[in-house]
Amino acid sequence: MAESKVRKAAAPKPAVKKAAVKPRKPESHLAMVRRARRINRELAELYPYAHPELDFDNPFQLLVATVLSAQTTDLRVNQTTPALFAKYPTPEDMAAANPEELEEIIRPTGFFRNKAKSLIGLSAALRDEFGGEVPGRLADLVTLPGVGRKTANVVLGNAFGVHTSERQKFAAAA
Repeated sequence: MAESKVRKAAAPKPAVKKAAVKPRKPESHLAMVRRARRINRELAELYPYAHPELDFDNPFQLLVATVLSAQTTDLRVNQTTPALFAKYPTPEDMAAANPEELEEIIRPTGFFRNKAKSLIGLSAALRDEFGGEVPGRLADLVTLPGVGRKTANVVLGNAFGVHTSERQKFAAAA
């Protein structure tokens, strides 16, 4: 006689009780500032020399390279900028550039038509409004074509050494 195999019904698992979680009080402003400073110190220890991977010799070159870096890699920008800066070393030169020639040089970075338009526009603005010099204020930088807050902060921090807390002081004073 064959024994029938009877499946045993799995015993129900006991319900897992979740630990009661007390609702947290909202963090005070002072506690949040202290926590942010502690995190910043710990990150500075882990990454003591955080810098952009873009190659540049002056604020103008960093500004142009940062604009070009949108939607592409820093490596691609670093491969493109030597020829660009050899042909257009100053804002005055780039402002007078033939758009088609500029587009051809920056083509590898993608979105080259929009980027060329921004580069010519920002170079003309630097020439006309800032005497050919890259301004060291966030409020001035964001007025340039193709430059938003992120690009402006990269330039301020890496070309001028102005850090976030200092930018906030400058913005409050302006």
